[in-house]
Amino acid sequence: MTDKKNYVEEEIENFRMYLEGEKKSENTISEYVHFVKQMLEFTGKRCEEITQGDLRKYKIYISTKKKYSKNSIYLAIKAITSYFKYKGREEIVKDIKPPKRPKQMPKYLTEEEVRRLLDAAKDNHRDYAILSLLAYSGLRVSELCNLRVEDVDLSERVVYVRSGKGDKDRIVVISEKAAEAIEAYLMDREDELEFLFSSQKSEKITRVQVFRLVKKYAKMAGIKKNVTPHVLRHTLATTMLRRGVDIRYIQQFLGHSSVATTQIYTHVDDESMKRVYDEVMQEY
Repeated sequence: MTDKKNYVEEEIENFRMYLEGEKKSENTISEYVHFVKQMLEFTGKRCEEITQGDLRKYKIYISTKKKYSKNSIYLAIKAITSYFKYKGREEIVKDIKPPKRPKQMPKYLTEEEVRRLLDAAKDNHRDYAILSLLAYSGLRVSELCNLRVEDVDLSERVVYVRSGKGDKDRIVVISEKAAEAIEAYLMDREDELEFLFSSQKSEKITRVQVFRLVKKYAKMAGIKKNVTPHVLRHTLATTMLRRGVDIRYIQQFLGHSSVATTQIYTHVDDESMKRVYDEVMQEY
């Protein structure tokens, strides 16, 4: 039993390092590692012993016993596909197809809800700076966590995102309000840590800590929606689209490699669609 446990732990650690080398996001690494570890423990076999039949049984297990959603099953299949590709056994997963994921429209906040969220954090300079940056920059949470003090140019109101998703650097413009919030936070700091946002426990704030922080202030603001850092990213994109920003600029701003990814925001703003329709259409 101990040997099997040690084998799984060693496999998972090596797989994690492989994913880091592939420049996968922290969130993707966490999800893939979870599902591959679950699969290895379910089969009770070493990688080279696992068969297509074992993988079909695992897929049935997470679908019926664990009652995973289509989204979770999709991620599980993507994870084990990545694992067997890393192990040089791609042929074993070629017939294990992930389910089609239902398309979900991005959730976002109203402008009034964003104001309430920011107001709730005004007494804490660090938290207010974090929320302001998320709300006004569209940064991914992993990008925010990895920011160093030197990556922020407050005089020019720009943030340099180093090796973001897809290993692509980009420049993000921030608002005066976000720049002022960061400046006030930095004036409070007495340390010389390299990362822009730290915590009492670490030199670099973690994704989990940012998620908890966002949820904390959303609750304080009386917002009933499930607010996450990604919801703030969606909110910014939706607001920019509503205010007439060309989708190609939004694509660059969010760091999407393809405009097809950004296209989803064209479907979320029904009120703008109605307004445009009413402005240009006359009754026959």
